Order: sequence, then C-alpha cells, then structure tokens
Amino acid sequence: MRILRVAQNLYPEVPGGGSYHVHAMSRDQAAMGHDITVLTVSDNGSLPRHEERDGYTVVRRSPSVELLGNAISLGVARLLCEGPDFDVIHAHSHLYFSTNLAALKRRLGDVPLAITNHGLYSQNAPEWLFDLYLQTVGRWTFNRADIIFCYTDEDRDRVREFGVDSPIEVVHNGIDTERFRPDGPEIDRIDHDGPVVLFVGRLVEGKRPGDAVAAVSQLAEERNAKLYVAGDGPLRSELDEDHVESLGQLPYEEMPAVYRAADALILPSRAEGLPRTVLEAMASGVPVVVSDLEQVTSVIGDGGVIVPVGDVPGFVEGLETVIDDGAADPRVQIEGQFDWAETVERTTMVLEELCSDGGSRRNDGEL
Repeated sequence: MRILRVAQNLYPEVPGGGSYHVHAMSRDQAAMGHDITVLTVSDNGSLPRHEERDGYTVVRRSPSVELLGNAISLGVARLLCEGPDFDVIHAHSHLYFSTNLAALKRRLGDVPLAITNHGLYSQNAPEWLFDLYLQTVGRWTFNRADIIFCYTDEDRDRVREFGVDSPIEVVHNGIDTERFRPDGPEIDRIDHDGPVVLFVGRLVEGKRPGDAVAAVSQLAEERNAKLYVAGDGPLRSELDEDHVESLGQLPYEEMPAVYRAADALILPSRAEGLPRTVLEAMASGVPVVVSDLEQVTSVIGDGGVIVPVGDVPGFVEGLETVIDDGAADPRVQIEGQFDWAETVERTTMVLEELCSDGGSRRNDGEL
C-alpha cells in the first residue's frame, strides 16, 4: 500500500503519545513493506522539508497561522490537492485543521480516508468550544471517513453520540509490553527515600498538573512523598515546589526505567484519549491514580484508583491507597489486550481492506 499519513505532530521533534503513535505505526508498516509518507506541520527551520528516516518519508510544511494551538498550513492543503496519488489517506485526530483538509480531499476525490481518534477533546481549549466543534465541523470531518479507528468501545460510543455514522473499528492503542515490564534497571535521577509519585505528560491546562502538585504536597507533609515530572510545557511554573522535581522531556527509550522507579503514576487530566502513559505504567507494574474518564476507567480495573476530575482530596486518598495497599498486579490488565504488534497488524489489515474495495462507504451529506 501507498499510505499518506496526515499528522499535525511527529515524534521525536514533538513528544507525546499521539506523535509517537504516528511515528511507530509508520516505522512498523514500512518494515512490513508498505510505502509510507507522513505529512506534518513544523515551524522548525532546521528540519528538512523532505526526509527519509526509519523506513518512511517525512514531508514537512510550515504553519501559515495558528488558532488555539492548531497550526493551519496552506502547504498541507496544497500537497493534498496537488500531491502524488496514494492508495489510502490515514489522518490522525479530528482536532487538527490538517485532518479537516484530508476530509475535504475525500469529499472531492476518490482516495479512501481513515481517521484515528486520539481523544475527542483538545487540552488547549475549553470543552464548550469543542462541543460546538464536534456538533458541526468535527462531525462533518468524521463523516467523510471510510473508517474511524477508536481505542475503546467507550470512545466509539462517545463518537456516535455526536451523530457520526461512519464505520468504526475499535483497535486498542497498544504498547510494547516487552520493553515496559516490572523487571529491569531504574533511572538514576529518581532517588528519594519515600514514596515516589510520577506525572508523565505535557504541562498544559487539560492535563491539570497543578492537581498533581497539590495532591502530592499533602503526602509530602505526611509521608515524605515526592512528585517527579517527566514532560514540559507552558505550565512548568506550577512545578516550583520543594516536593516536586522536573525530569524534563525524556527520550522515549528511557521511559521504562522511569516507570520502574515509581510507586504510583498520577494523571488528573480533564480530557484524554487512551493515554499511553497509563498503559506503560501499568505494564511496568506501577499502579495508577487517574481521572474518572469513561474511556480510561474501563481499562484500569484493579490496577489503580479512579478519582473525579478536580478532586484533589480524592487524588490524595487514591495515592495513599495504592502506596499503602498496592493494587492487584496492574500488568495483568494490560497483557494480552494492549500489545503494540497487534495494534499495527489490525490497523494495517483494515487499511488493506479499505484499499481493496476503494473505500467501504462514502457519505456525501452536508453539515
């Protein structure tokens, strides 16, 4: 297959679960013999506009304007309109203008379109705004797709609630369970004589890092707990506390050793898809304390504690629970269900089926 992968961000120049998913999927599909081109947006002038790496091709286009963290690129529009033919377009996240353009390309052309839903809501904009978006442009974009990939049954149902009727395939967002395991070395930079709580992710409003800081501050007084933060972002100033240590943005290759050094992972986000960080921590044997988001709750099981969004005392209690009592082996919840090799295999199989019949459907309705 010749696959055009449309992705706003790409690892390693932009860290994060979604950008790593795009990179790893492209790398592994290329290793299977497919011809992969990733079209992305970048304002980094030191990076080439066209690059061959890890078996796939990267095409970068500069942003023309930015709105609510969403870079709009006329270069992406031009390539989609005038670029070479592909067997299928696979766009990542309906939240980005590039995916809207891919949907328009499908509306006007005959190249099948797949869209992976990495999470319904943006972490950079208020929920009410994205409710409006999902009821209009977002729904229209989803309904141009010949197939939508969702990580969980709950996420599939949430997409349907917005009036989306394109076919949906549930394919779990797997991780490399051989790399993320309880046994192995721990990172030297985490060295604390007390409970170690880990926060992994971008320091943006939607992740609510301030709640993690506030919760661990109470544990610091009572139990000498310390919060280690792996990530960076505009809310970095919220980490300026004695009981918080920033590890900065770490290479993905170092993360197994980071998880193994922790006693618990905290993720107080108000919006998520199915975070790789939660899966990676649990696969590493680390219990998690996370916000009560239905698409995440279904995965946790006995591997951690669920807390309402914004409930700092609840996060304190949850951390105390997993630190004192532990949790049923968190890895049991992950093994056999969230394996990355299966994610690649199933995604590729669906794309091949899409190519074989020129697209499973085409919805030409209006908003």
